[in-house]
Amino acid sequence: MPRRRSSSSSSATGDHSGGSAAPRNRTPQPVRIRRRTFGDFVKAFFAFVALLVLVVGVPAALAMVAGWPLPSSFEPMEWLKTEVSVGTFQNILVFFVWLAWAQFTACVLVEMKAALSGVGVPGRVPGAGPSQLLARQLVAALLLVGAVAGSFTPGLSQLGQGMEGNQQPTAATAQQTPGLFAQQQEQAAGTAAALAEQASHAAAQAEAGGGTARQDDTKFYRIQPPEGRHHDSLWEIAERHLGDGRRYKEIFALNKDRTQPDGSKLSEASLIRPGWIMEMPGDARGGDLVEMPDEAPEVSPEVQQQIHDYARTGDHAQGGGGAGAQGGGGDARVSLPEQRPAPAPANPAPAPAPAPSAGQEHATPAAEAGHSFGLPEALLAAPLLAAGLLGALGHRRRQALWQSAFGAVGGRRGMEPPTPEGDAQDVQDALLVGADPEGVRLLDRSLRGLAASLAAESRALPVVYAAWLSAGDLHLQLAQPAGKPPAPWRLGQDQTFWMLAEDDAGRYEDVDTAAPYPGLVSLGTMDDSRLLLNLESVPGIVSLSGSEADRAAVFASVAAELATNGWSDRMTITLVGFGEDLTPLAPNRLRHLDDIEALLETMEAETRQRRGALGAAGHDSVLTGRTGPAQHTRWAPQLVLLAAEPSAEDAVKLAELAADASRLGIGYLVGTGSGDLPGAAWEMEITGEGKLLAPLLGLELDAQLLPAAQQRAVVELFVEADPDRGPDGPVNTPPFLVDISEQGRPAVYARLVGPYEIIGLDTPDGERSALLHEALALLLLHREGVHPRVLSSALWPRGVTDDVREALLDRLRAWLGTDPDGTPRLGTDRTGRLTLAQSVVSDLDVLRSLYHEATQGKGVDSRAVRGRLLTDALVLVRGPLLADRPEGRYRWLTHEIVEAQLPLLVADTGLALSGFHLEKGRAEKAIEALDAALRTAPADERLWNELLRATHALDDPARLTALAADLIGRSGARGLPPRTEALLDELLPAWRDAVEAAAAG
Repeated sequence: MPRRRSSSSSSATGDHSGGSAAPRNRTPQPVRIRRRTFGDFVKAFFAFVALLVLVVGVPAALAMVAGWPLPSSFEPMEWLKTEVSVGTFQNILVFFVWLAWAQFTACVLVEMKAALSGVGVPGRVPGAGPSQLLARQLVAALLLVGAVAGSFTPGLSQLGQGMEGNQQPTAATAQQTPGLFAQQQEQAAGTAAALAEQASHAAAQAEAGGGTARQDDTKFYRIQPPEGRHHDSLWEIAERHLGDGRRYKEIFALNKDRTQPDGSKLSEASLIRPGWIMEMPGDARGGDLVEMPDEAPEVSPEVQQQIHDYARTGDHAQGGGGAGAQGGGGDARVSLPEQRPAPAPANPAPAPAPAPSAGQEHATPAAEAGHSFGLPEALLAAPLLAAGLLGALGHRRRQALWQSAFGAVGGRRGMEPPTPEGDAQDVQDALLVGADPEGVRLLDRSLRGLAASLAAESRALPVVYAAWLSAGDLHLQLAQPAGKPPAPWRLGQDQTFWMLAEDDAGRYEDVDTAAPYPGLVSLGTMDDSRLLLNLESVPGIVSLSGSEADRAAVFASVAAELATNGWSDRMTITLVGFGEDLTPLAPNRLRHLDDIEALLETMEAETRQRRGALGAAGHDSVLTGRTGPAQHTRWAPQLVLLAAEPSAEDAVKLAELAADASRLGIGYLVGTGSGDLPGAAWEMEITGEGKLLAPLLGLELDAQLLPAAQQRAVVELFVEADPDRGPDGPVNTPPFLVDISEQGRPAVYARLVGPYEIIGLDTPDGERSALLHEALALLLLHREGVHPRVLSSALWPRGVTDDVREALLDRLRAWLGTDPDGTPRLGTDRTGRLTLAQSVVSDLDVLRSLYHEATQGKGVDSRAVRGRLLTDALVLVRGPLLADRPEGRYRWLTHEIVEAQLPLLVADTGLALSGFHLEKGRAEKAIEALDAALRTAPADERLWNELLRATHALDDPARLTALAADLIGRSGARGLPPRTEALLDELLPAWRDAVEAAAAG
């Protein structure tokens, strides 16, 4: 349960001396009940007249004066022949008036239904912002005297104040930003200025408003008896005094299970009784509050005593331990950020489930008509997690290739990674579809750029509780105001929000600075915004309750993203009670401990070490030490994920360790089956429906999960790509072997190695030609098959509908045509993946087949065949893969390992052909082969070393010296690689002096 601030510790006077938790003055103010006035009845009358005119009068007048504007019969051809006159335009105008009336009437019905039911927030009528606001005001004014919607909306006087530019008025700001976490934390010394500013602001409000209490004073509300049909409710109380009915959860959290004057307790938010007392959040406002500690002698002694007794029960219930007992301080609140207004679509349609990113709205999960085609939805809806996993997997596969490259020439392990099957194949496709690498890149650059800007201004990093990715913009929620952010950042909806627009984020470049907030991790989405919680900054433990399987899915998602994301440096994630099989994802980041005893021992030592290091360095927290000269050598985060529920004794020890964790850069996420964990600062619950809830805090997210089946498949992908796997790993067999005989001429031949050319097909007309070429290239690089969602997400990264994708596939099938036997050259396999016929071939397929045949087929037993095949293979190489691809297209190649495979394959071919010639002493021929390979693989050290050996075989020291000088010039400031330098020492011992002399000459 969230810790409630006592009036003595949180007063704006700054008194933190401790002492009693009771209010400083126990004399309350009188309870003032708002009565219906004559003005309310006048407003209700005019609202009734306005509704009568708009809902009944308008259609009646239209029917009598203008009639129905549409023709009486449906004959389009006759319409086209009709003369266009003034009456035609009048009918069009009348038609749109009818549409406006229908829209407004729908708004009135929606608002009336919500007002009469008294449950929830009214639904939105598409495209009816101003109309619905007008309907809401009129309905509220009409029902005001009937007591059904006593505080349903702001008064009529506010009509029209907040619609310009789709901006909400001040009174509606809280509706856009419901509080998620109303917790307490011990603030650093730098909060003094912020508290002083708040105190002065509150004092000014007190002078202006007379009896208005300071924000930090404790306030109470007494449930009023019913008036007619009107009964008080927590929703209406929150609407009147907090500006947002949805904040009733905060009132419920403060008063749940506390003994009321009649001896009963509040157990359900909908069940309240007259005479009960409700403690209110500190920012509550309104005339019918009982405000403490101001004097109010008009209240009867009996009521005073009830409030005093109730206040003591609250203090007693909340007074022990936890974040609230750490010394008082600011009121930490993480809120949903305000979104920039966006133009309404011409044809409103149900919005798909969002997956926003720092750089773009990446519409991967459901942009294509909501169909997953059998792919895991959990990964489709997790763009940042998918991007991290995909990037780490690609890095692992490239690492395996590079390690294999220096093993042997020909037939070695690792040239061709295995093709995933089953669940692993589905998960790989889901990663390709769901990943948003551009969003990860912008998020990383934005955060590092912010840190660099603050360091340049000699400013410390502010404490950040959360980051929101909303409509392409990045919002940082600060623990407290930290002044004006550096450009291009700007203040958000209040002093605790720093916002970076999507266009401004694109201006950042890579900077050499440490990641400022490596503890950010995605939890899920809420109202089209993605929440990343900064586990490192939480003032205590974050607890997670729910079933064991559901908790495991959350823990696995958090661990996988923290282990592979792109905005963290030198992260250490400690897994306890789960996740031993997750360590292959990032062996350098993930650490598994067997039990909580080992965890306590490890973290006690880590906590002592960090406290000592901070004290010796003169820093008050890791944030002040994360920038500057030592930024890359210390202050890396430690995050603990404990899935197993600790015992009561161990929970107390954890709470003691976590009490100072946020200052030390250590975060704790702990699972619990009961939902009650001692020392928990923020409490969350995962439901079986995939909702991440914190009922006492107002948090309700569509949770980001990694279920057990997908977790196993992801781990399988990483294990298969492990460069240290044994001999059972992948071999050098191409996925598709071409018939390289004279009889094997293909019907369609595409040149991909170098400029892109297609032989055997006519060039498509129109703008779709580029799309068709790109689709064919993707299919040619994946002879095992391509999932339709993978193809469409590669061509349209922002998402596309089913009809557009199917239209492209129809055009692609028609373009490729059929084989002589009538078989379509573009087909589908049993899993529904798109495959190409064997008659459609690329030069890369031929290159792989020639090299395979030369080194593992007929060329093994025939030297002449081997030389011919290797020569033919090297002739195919005309440059890098798709050398002339247009800018902005083929971005999917960044996920492909083929761009790393091709240079290695070309280098292997050049090395094999060079060895073939050197066997017969043809050094010049060997040099020609190596030079040809170097044009495509200029950075391959093996080629340069073999070129040095071939040149040495010519017995020409001057030519060898010139080659050494060329190599030195190419290596730049890094210098020659150690093996190349050692080879030169062997071949030309005096090469250093000779190179210097040649350079001087």
